Amino acid sequence: MIPRIGYLKTIKAALKRSRAVALLGPRQCGKTTLACELVKSDSHNYFDLEDPESLARLNEPKTALGQLRGIVVIDEVQRRPELFPVLRVLLDRKPLPAKFLILGSASPDLLRQSSESLAGRLEIISIKGFGISEVGISQVSRLWHRGGFPLSYTPKKKIDSYYWRKNFIQMFLERDLYQQGINIPAVALRRFWTMLAHQHGQIWNAAGPAGSLGVSEPTIRRYLDILTGVLMVRQLQPWQVNIKKRQVKSPKIYIRDSGLLHTLLGLKNESEIFNHPRCGASWEGYVLEEVIGILEPGEAYFWATHNGAEIDLVFIKGNNRYGIECKHMDAPTLTPSMRNALQELELKHITVIYPGKQRYKIHKQVSVMPLETVIQEAPKRFS
Repeated sequence: MIPRIGYLKTIKAALKRSRAVALLGPRQCGKTTLACELVKSDSHNYFDLEDPESLARLNEPKTALGQLRGIVVIDEVQRRPELFPVLRVLLDRKPLPAKFLILGSASPDLLRQSSESLAGRLEIISIKGFGISEVGISQVSRLWHRGGFPLSYTPKKKIDSYYWRKNFIQMFLERDLYQQGINIPAVALRRFWTMLAHQHGQIWNAAGPAGSLGVSEPTIRRYLDILTGVLMVRQLQPWQVNIKKRQVKSPKIYIRDSGLLHTLLGLKNESEIFNHPRCGASWEGYVLEEVIGILEPGEAYFWATHNGAEIDLVFIKGNNRYGIECKHMDAPTLTPSMRNALQELELKHITVIYPGKQRYKIHKQVSVMPLETVIQEAPKRFS
């Protein structure tokens, strides 16, 4: 088992300062495994709401939960939203005999229920699959090709990883979303998700998918918001600055897990990935997810103008503004977009991340670096 020390430290720290912690993320990303590091699944303090025995124990939830001490885990909490008012009462006890760690697939309903009932009592932690900091910097290629879901990353055979992802997508659409109250035909949502994969890394335009699926643009936007809400899609918003140039105002769309992206595109191995037109966009999305996960900026954006100038990622750390460019090429060079961004956005520095092994400067404020180096130096480099 690959240890997830960073998440464990974050969860333990959150439980010390907050009365309840919600661990939210897509199914199969490792939430239950992390929770079992704190409370064993066969403990009286562990409730799995997909387990009939746990459901039976919660027939009288206030009585069942009120007598427990220490950390109490409730897994798949979105299946019983009526528990939130009960938790609010239990969390207001003084002294507080138990703290609650609730796990669930991120969804608009779950977030709405928790924020309404547990406002001021609940700290939310979003998690995803494995990252470079967990599997090691030597595994960049494997992680990019397979994605971070543990059961996709770990198989010995590449084809086993591919078919796990294929089955995951099917079950996610046919079962998981339905269980969360999302009643959209799985076939329609699969077609839409595949369309998004082919538009990965591009500016969002609802007209094309709406026309292809024969639905309205508001319906297509709802589909996009659903996949964003369950952490399958990232909508990277544009950075807006007061300049004369006409700026792009629509978000860029990314499939958050690169392994799922490759499966939606029908790519089974490295050769097919490298020869596909979306290879560069796939690298860009993978790098952005890793960098955002490591740096944890409060907000992340991209910047683009209608004249063609663009920076893949803009964020603020400390009092400084930085830019990230992702280039899947042998030797990136300085581009007019980088010059424009340095001037227009007043960036302290631009880091160009590429799949090579050497680091070098192409401008006094622009460095080309391997992803592994950026991850290692991130805490001191962006501050």
